Amino acid sequence: MEDKKDGVKRRTFLKAGIASVVAAALTPGLLYAGRFQSDSLQVWSCGGLSEAFNEVNNLYEQRNGIKINYTGAFAAALGKSLLGGAVTEVFAGRVLQLAKSLRTAEKMLYFKPLCFTEYVIITPLGNPAGIQTVQDLARPGVRVILPLGASPPGGDAVMGILKKAGIDGAVLKNMIEKESCVVKMMSKIISGEGAASIVERRLTCMERFAGQVEVFPIPEELFPPGPLIFTIGVMKYAKDRALADDYVNFICSDEGQAIFAKHGFIPAASEKGRILIEKLGVKDV
Repeated sequence: MEDKKDGVKRRTFLKAGIASVVAAALTPGLLYAGRFQSDSLQVWSCGGLSEAFNEVNNLYEQRNGIKINYTGAFAAALGKSLLGGAVTEVFAGRVLQLAKSLRTAEKMLYFKPLCFTEYVIITPLGNPAGIQTVQDLARPGVRVILPLGASPPGGDAVMGILKKAGIDGAVLKNMIEKESCVVKMMSKIISGEGAASIVERRLTCMERFAGQVEVFPIPEELFPPGPLIFTIGVMKYAKDRALADDYVNFICSDEGQAIFAKHGFIPAASEKGRILIEKLGVKDV
C-alpha cells in the first residue's frame, strides 16, 4: 500500500511538473531555447530593409527566445567591410553581385533570394500636375524632385529608369532639386513643393508616409536589374549554424515573406518573385 506521505509527495511533484509545462507554453521562446547552442545571432542588412527586418526580428525573438543583434546600413559599405575583415553571422544585401563576391571570397556559406524592390512614381495627394506615366515627368513645367544625390544604387537606379525611357534630358530640365535623402524628398512631395518623383515602393509603405502620396506604376522593363535584388545568406562566422539556418529559413518562409510584402517588397516566395528569380538569375554560385 502506498504511504500517504509518498502519495502526497508524488501528487505535489506531478502538479509542479504540469505547472512548469504550462508556464513554459505561456512563455515565448522557452520551449525552443534549448534547440540552439547560442542565445543570440548577429544580422546585418541593407538599410532599406530595416523596417521589415525590425518587425520580423521581433517575431523571431518572441518565438524562439533568441536575441537578434541587428544592424541596417548602407549595403555597399557593409559589403566592402565584409569583404575585408568585418564579421557578422547573417547578411542580407542588395545587388546579386555582392552575394556572389562574398561566396567567391569564401566569406559566405550560401545565399537565397530574399525579395525584390520596384520603383513607382509619386505625387502629392490629388495629383495636381495630372501625372499618370513616367513620360509625364518630361512635360514642360512639371516640378520634379529626384533622389539623384542618394547613395548608390538609389540615385543611379532612378537615372537608369529615365535613360531607358529616353526622357532623361527633358526630366533633368524639370528638376527643381537634386535630393540626397529620400526621406526628406518624400516630405517635399507630400507638401506639394514638388509635383512628382520616382522612389522605391517601400518608401510609400513606411508608417510616416503611408496614404500621403498618390502612387503610379512604372513599367518593369525600365527597371535596372541590379538594384532590384536582395539576398540573404549565412556567413562562415556563424557561431551556431543550426540557429543561423533556422533564422534564414524563417525569413524565407511564407510568414516571414508576408512581412516583407507588407513593407512594399516583392517576396521571393511569391509568384512574381519566382518569375523574377528566373528572369534575373538569382541563384547561389
